[in-house]
Amino acid sequence: MPLGIDLRTLRVAWTILVVAAGLALVYGLRRLLVLLALSVVFAYALYPLVSRIERRLPTPHRRVLALLLTYAVLVVVIVAVAAIFGPRLSEDVRSLVHQLPAMAADFQSGAMLQRILGRFGVPLDLIASIDRAIRSHAGEWVGAAQQFGKAVLAGLASVWGVVLVPIFAFILLANAEIVGTAGTSLSEHRHRHLWHRVAGDLNAALGHYVRALLLLSVATLVAWTIVLSLARVPYALVLAAVAAVLEFIPLVGPLVAGIVAVVVSMMTGYAHPWLVVGFVIAWRLVQDYVTSPLVMGRGIELPPGLVILAIVAGGELAGPIGMFLAVPVLAALRIIWRDSREEAQRAPAAVRRAG
Repeated sequence: MPLGIDLRTLRVAWTILVVAAGLALVYGLRRLLVLLALSVVFAYALYPLVSRIERRLPTPHRRVLALLLTYAVLVVVIVAVAAIFGPRLSEDVRSLVHQLPAMAADFQSGAMLQRILGRFGVPLDLIASIDRAIRSHAGEWVGAAQQFGKAVLAGLASVWGVVLVPIFAFILLANAEIVGTAGTSLSEHRHRHLWHRVAGDLNAALGHYVRALLLLSVATLVAWTIVLSLARVPYALVLAAVAAVLEFIPLVGPLVAGIVAVVVSMMTGYAHPWLVVGFVIAWRLVQDYVTSPLVMGRGIELPPGLVILAIVAGGELAGPIGMFLAVPVLAALRIIWRDSREEAQRAPAAVRRAG
């Protein structure tokens, strides 16, 4: 033992140092990693259409041509949707922003709470107690809401993200086979079977998850738009768009969307806010127990407690986008761990059979 240093202790210390350096590097590059992760998600969302178009093209380099046609279709759809719903949506957003100062003043004075609860015959002294309880925590709630809203708006308004995500997704889809072949060639021969298995399981699970989220989001957009419009809820299209976007954030997103819808209906003087409450609860039950099991199948099979921890950790690292990416990242880690463990258990059995 030269210099009195325990080699085992030295190896442990070196391993800890390498892991810490790796985590520090990941944290430092978290914005780039988030961008790449969003590109992968976007690629998975486009792949079914790209694959369908590619199968109908007899020309060489058909993958690139299929990608160009897919992006052209996507641009046409976006322009058409913007032309149909854009004017009304922008008008509702401007109107809502214009009313926000008056709503805030009404809320701070307590007049809004008295007006809402007074309809149901709630005694004035109880209303005053509720108002004091709300005021005692209003600063925390408003601060958290503002921070969450700023993070969402910053992510949506990020020009480099909007431009680079489709570009990176195009590159990933155009070179998917090359990436897979490179990964196989870089792995050792005895690990190639594991690489193929992990890659196949990841591709199937993440692709299914992303496409299921898209279907859930579209279902939310359609259902909320129809129901809230028929009920004449103010800013129905804005609320439906917010709910559809927040559907991508597990657990937290639908909860925030429901709260936003109820609060906006109350603050704008809607005559029947309890209808909004009932619809939000009913739609959540439909999504959780009917639509989601139907489109997700067996899902990603993660414990609910672990999902909550992952969402909280993702929010701390990268805000709302991190909360969205937390579940697929956790699912990917679970698949890698499961396949590695099963492969390690299979190897000794294969050796015994060969012997």
